[in-house]
Amino acid sequence: MSPRSASVNEELRRRSRERLLQATVELVGERGYEATTLGDIADRAGSARGLVSYYFPGKRQLFQSAVHRLMHRTLEEALEREPRTADGRERLARAIDAVLGLAVDRPVLMRAHMAGILQAEGFVQCPEQQRLASLLRDTVERYGSPDVDADYPLLRALLMGAVFAVALPGAPMPRTRLRAELFQRYGLDWQLGFPPGGEAPGGTSHGGAGRSANGAAREAVSPGRRARPPAGEAVPPAGEAVPPAGAAPRQCGQSPERSK
Repeated sequence: MSPRSASVNEELRRRSRERLLQATVELVGERGYEATTLGDIADRAGSARGLVSYYFPGKRQLFQSAVHRLMHRTLEEALEREPRTADGRERLARAIDAVLGLAVDRPVLMRAHMAGILQAEGFVQCPEQQRLASLLRDTVERYGSPDVDADYPLLRALLMGAVFAVALPGAPMPRTRLRAELFQRYGLDWQLGFPPGGEAPGGTSHGGAGRSANGAAREAVSPGRRARPPAGEAVPPAGEAVPPAGAAPRQCGQSPERSK
């Protein structure tokens, strides 16, 4: 039997990594972060336990990468859903709805993700986080931001704050209220994106042209103009692969060149 080509081995490694990421999302969502072990994840993924450390330096890095992968795929699906559009306002609305939807649908997972970011060293720099960041930056650019480098981190911070508020144990904020505040900040009509049923806070039907939580009491922000917080308001801080013989572990955030 002839040896497998480099491209085949690379594809097998990619699939193995994907299975570990998917297993992590499933198990943490079911059991919580602390109750999930690396051995559990490897078993669920059908992988050798030693393979986990080949790709990830630890449990925290694996978990963050898994959640960023889920967020990227959820956001990508929302942006590409029919009818597809290049309109920046619609795409921003879809992005906000996608992230809020994850917080509502997967509170255990997103709560653990937020806790890990606050307790550890911040964002793990891995391919999944970079793809998510690229998609959000593109959304901000299409919306019409004149300064993407400043406005992308602001959007990310606002979405993180909204996720925290939705997932807060014992005192979660309603998604509709948070959605209305974010839509107001960016001057988005309530019917854009994937509006929840019923009315917007303040009594505006989601089929109307409501622009904010209080009937557009504050000025909406038009495309191309940066959204600014109200005075005094703080901004909140979104076949088994076999490693090549003799290869050093290739961990999250490490390029193939550096892993050689």
